Amino acid sequence: MKISIVIVNYNVEYFLEQCLYSVRRALQGVEGEVFVVDNNSVDGSLKMLAEKFPEVKVIANKENVGFSRANNQAIRVSTGEYVLLLNPDTVVEDDTFTKCIAFMDNHPDAGGLGVKMVDGKGNFLPESKRGLPTPAAAFYKMFGLAKLFPHSKRFARYYMGHLSNDETNEVEILAGAFMLMRRETLDKVGLLDETFFMYGEDIDLSYRITQGGYKNYYFPETRIIHYKGESTKKTSVNYVLVFYKAMEIFAKKHFGQKRAFWFSFFINMAIYFKAFLALVSQLFHKIAIPFLDAVLGYGGLAAISYFWGKSMVYGGTGSYPTTLFALVLPAYILIWLLSTYFAGGYDKPYNIGKGVFGVAIGSVFVLMLYALLPESLRFSRALILFGTLWLAIEMSVTRLIGIMMGNENFQSKRTAKKRFLVIGSPEETKRVNTLLESTSIKPDFIGLVSSESQGEAPEGFIGNISQVPDIITIYKITEVIFCSKDVPHQVIIDKMVEWHAANVDYKIAPEDSLSIIGSNSINTRGDLYTVDIKAIDTVANRRSKRLLDFVLSGFSILFWLPLALVVKRPIRFLKDAILVLLGRRTWVGYCSPADDTQKLPTIRRGVYSPATPLEKDGASNDTAFYNQLNLLYARDYTVWKDAEIFFKSVAAK
Repeated sequence: MKISIVIVNYNVEYFLEQCLYSVRRALQGVEGEVFVVDNNSVDGSLKMLAEKFPEVKVIANKENVGFSRANNQAIRVSTGEYVLLLNPDTVVEDDTFTKCIAFMDNHPDAGGLGVKMVDGKGNFLPESKRGLPTPAAAFYKMFGLAKLFPHSKRFARYYMGHLSNDETNEVEILAGAFMLMRRETLDKVGLLDETFFMYGEDIDLSYRITQGGYKNYYFPETRIIHYKGESTKKTSVNYVLVFYKAMEIFAKKHFGQKRAFWFSFFINMAIYFKAFLALVSQLFHKIAIPFLDAVLGYGGLAAISYFWGKSMVYGGTGSYPTTLFALVLPAYILIWLLSTYFAGGYDKPYNIGKGVFGVAIGSVFVLMLYALLPESLRFSRALILFGTLWLAIEMSVTRLIGIMMGNENFQSKRTAKKRFLVIGSPEETKRVNTLLESTSIKPDFIGLVSSESQGEAPEGFIGNISQVPDIITIYKITEVIFCSKDVPHQVIIDKMVEWHAANVDYKIAPEDSLSIIGSNSINTRGDLYTVDIKAIDTVANRRSKRLLDFVLSGFSILFWLPLALVVKRPIRFLKDAILVLLGRRTWVGYCSPADDTQKLPTIRRGVYSPATPLEKDGASNDTAFYNQLNLLYARDYTVWKDAEIFFKSVAAK
């Protein structure tokens, strides 16, 4: 056996599927074996492996044993002359294994090999070649000197910035996403250190390879796509703590006591500093826009109130009392902001229409509050009108500025439109086109492009792959989808790099798959389009569903006596209303019994279901019927559907 490929999987079914399709193609003509070690995934990965990749040797753990231990499980039973540790969120080129094995065969001093990695948009990933994280190198990276001097041999040592991205070079550290090693080397230096649960184990093993008398090489003659950040966001506090603690373990293991002390000192400084920055960053990203609306909203309304009171109410002899500015206006602003939140005005990407709608709804509640206030706190109704206008203008202007700046957190109807280009054969492009239209994406445009570079495009196609740059410009394409059955992975990566200036997003549709996978940046989970239904699982829909539950429960409890004359089992109805109010139940849930294999988004158990209003009509109640209702309910969910089911169910009872 020439090569053994080991992939550790944990709840990334669709990325694993795409990875294995690329591995299968790259193994053609190569004597190899593939192991997938699953760390107790619950996303259907094992079922997918059994159905689509029967040749893969699966080790199914009953718990998450960590990256190091899982890899070691497969390495110990593998038989290849070379062992490749490969992340599931990667895509290899068709000739990756052939080229890498040839290089290792021709360089007996090579103990380990890494390749050029690009992200989901074709950008070079600097961790493709890394230096030893000495105290100095770690210090320069942590405090930004590596970014200031990206090609310095001293300051950019962590990512070996002084070495060319396009030339083969000896490096110190290999990336765990693609780590090819000689079996002879592993027998000598040992396997992965299981002290490292996640992160740092690749650094430790790379260092031991060099200590064992071998060399590590960076080999850019082949490339892989690495969808960075699928399991962890780099700005999260958890990532900071786990990663830097791993670095501390490495220092204590390999550096002398004095160097380890200073390394640990700097590492701990970095942990607390980075964790603080991560917390601040997370908090800032969550409250920045609401805080801006609050400051500008209150500041503007306070100024308007002051000048209105002074010129129109008090005739230049005074203005409104402090009570207005200290109590009443903040209460108004709070109501407007809360209504904007519940209207979806603070869902990313921020939307002008939702913000204005939230302000309008808030004004209704402000007027209700105004009517309930004592006479001493009732100031001019004109202030409510001014507040409505000012908040609507302020939210529109701030979001418009965000749109004009091209910030991805803001959108308009124009910027929100998805315009796709699908590249492949007539059969595959048709399949992907159907897949796109079956999701909730609602594409504004889907153009088909032939994967052939020459000749006339088939009927219904707008061009061939050589014409894509012009097609992107003319048709204002936002996302390009490659059908990997027809387009070799090497060509996919070539085109991602070649078309980089077009500033579009890239996706890959694996053959015989219901997924379309891509990743737009290092900090985002890869965009995943599948026929798995997730409409009910959006943040906005979950919030709206909970708000409706709260309102309907309050209504049911307040008007329980008259409702008791209508509903059956009124005591049970009151109990259900209380449970829903407390968040233990929801008014509308899935039909039961239903098929658990549907993998629908999880919601609370419902008092009623989409089938309840139909029961009085004698509708079918078999599992297939319930499954269909559940799918439709989850896919096409709206809060109004819940309200309709509630009132029809109450009437039906």
